[in-house]
Parts: sequence; C-alpha cells; structure tokens
Amino acid sequence: MISKNYQLTRVFVSSFYQSKLLGFLLLLFISAWCCTIKQVNATGFDTLPKKQFNVLVFSKTSGWHHKSILNGVKAIEELAERHFFNVIWHQEAHYINTQYLADVDVVIFLATSGDILNEKQKQALETYVQSGKGFVGIHSAADTEYSWEWYQKLIGHTFIIHPTVQTALVNKTAIDFVGSEQLPASFWFTDEWYDFSEANTPSLQYLLTVDEQTYQTQSDWEVKQGDGMGDFHPIAWFQYYDGGRSFYTGLGHLGAVYQDPLFLAHLYGGIYWAATGLGYRQ
Repeated sequence: MISKNYQLTRVFVSSFYQSKLLGFLLLLFISAWCCTIKQVNATGFDTLPKKQFNVLVFSKTSGWHHKSILNGVKAIEELAERHFFNVIWHQEAHYINTQYLADVDVVIFLATSGDILNEKQKQALETYVQSGKGFVGIHSAADTEYSWEWYQKLIGHTFIIHPTVQTALVNKTAIDFVGSEQLPASFWFTDEWYDFSEANTPSLQYLLTVDEQTYQTQSDWEVKQGDGMGDFHPIAWFQYYDGGRSFYTGLGHLGAVYQDPLFLAHLYGGIYWAATGLGYRQ
C-alpha cells in the first residue's frame, strides 16, 4: 500500500510540475509574440507624430557595402530633427511592400548595391512612384539593380567605374533648385567620382557636374578600365518619372561628407523636393 501511494504521489507531483513547466513555456511564448508584434508596429510611421513628411531610408547591399552608411543614416536623422520630418531606417527588403509604402513620402536608397529586391518588391516600388511619391538615390544607388530597366530609368544613369578617391572642382548649374542656393557656383570637394553610362532617360535635369581637368580620371580594375566622361560629367540630377519624382546625387562615399554643410544642404534639397514637389522653379 505504501509503495502504491508513493507511486501515485510521484505521478501527481510529476504532472504538477509538467503543468507548471508547460504554463511557463506558454507564458514565454505569449510574451515573445507580444514583443514581436510591438516591434513590428514600432517600425511603422503610424506610431510616429505627424510631421512635414515621412522618409524611409533603405540601405540593403548585395554588392559593395559602404562603411559610410551609418554616417548617412545619422546625418538624415539629424536633418529630420532640424527640418521636422519623420525618418525610419531599414535594411530588410520586406518593408518594400505596398502597405508599408502607403505611409511613406520619400524612399531613400542609401548606398545600396547589387540586386536587392524580388519581383513583388520591385512591383511595390513601381506602384509607389506611380502614385506620385518621391525617390532619392545616394551614391551607389546607381550601382544597384542593373537588370531592372524601370529602376535604371528611375536612377537616371548607371554606374560604370571610378578612380581612387580624390579632391576635384564641382560646378553648380543654373537651375533654381532647393538647397542649391546655399552652394557656391564652384567648390572643391573630396569624394569618389563615378563614371556613368549615357542617360537612361531624356528627362534628367542636372544640378552638379565635376570638372575632369581637376582630378585624375583614369581607372584600371583589370576587368575594365575608365577615363572619365569628357567635358560634361554630371554628378547630381533630378527628374519627374513615371508619375513621381526622383533625385540622385553621386556624392556620399566618405563618411566625413555627411558632416559637410554644403553636402547636407544639397541632400536635404533633394529629399524635400522628392517629398513635396516644392522648391524647383522652372
């Protein structure tokens, strides 16, 4: 009898602790699930206060990864504080979807590279631009999605090659565009000067060019070579494209440029115009 009671007691105690363990594990699962939901919700613009406009910074890379990306994110966050707009940064491509982009006014491709979106995400970005929204490409955004024709037209020119980082003379065009009023007619700047393809679309309007007489244009990567673009070497431009607005700057290779007031004025001008359509006088 004692042995039987002992066995019953063991079964009872074992069942009790198993139930407690299952309950504890269930509690952990629910807690983790709630935290996940909270984190997902926290990445949306609907959780943020109403401001001038909403900016999504996207920096996924599958090619060259620029160390300056973090500098760029910080600079854009500081511009958001200064100019009262919301900004969220993501590197995950699944945020490029129709539902999430509905609350976004400007998508910034910050130093992206390579093939970074699947077909569904590509369609979401196309639909977003076609709805009248804005796009900003920074530096290696022109080194992104080579086989996607729509994107190549959106970005304006395709990156080909570049020489070593150098100081060169940048010239401002006569176009009256927001941010350009703070730039002198010419200024010396240190960056990575991209050679680009011919224009992928005829609608580009150019803001900055680089003077090839002021730096060494030769590039030799063994598999390909380059020697500049000639008398007209654009480095920043904008356009109305497929119902929306697109701004691109080739500047932004070095982390230090994101502390330069001239560059930040130039960059914010592009963000502001892409978001609002304001700041450009024809």
